[in-house]
Amino acid sequence: QVQLVESGGGLVQAGGSLRLSCAASGRTISSLTMAWFRQAPGKEREFVARSRWNGTILYYTNSVKGRFTISRDNVKNTLFLQMNTLKPEDTAVYYCAAKDNDDAPAYNYWGQGTQVTVSS
Repeated sequence: QVQLVESGGGLVQAGGSLRLSCAASGRTISSLTMAWFRQAPGKEREFVARSRWNGTILYYTNSVKGRFTISRDNVKNTLFLQMNTLKPEDTAVYYCAAKDNDDAPAYNYWGQGTQVTVSS
């Protein structure tokens, strides 16, 4: 089992930055594909970014390209999401997720989420 705990959310003005962290326990993340998702009020959960076990970045959703950076520290067992030039439409609960390999059909480990609110 993998336990994931997100932190780093908060309230920020448009144009500002936040760095989210996702601390994993129970298993090393070095073999896991990990990702960030977000869910805005009244909307479905949205895929944001994915990092393969070796740190290869496979995907960013178009709306965050050039502004968000996913990274991981396999030694510290932590996933990060650096969010720059934040916009009000980035307001959402951000979730960290993991799956056993890149070909697995679904993410089977999820954190509890951290709220990001961007004011205009």
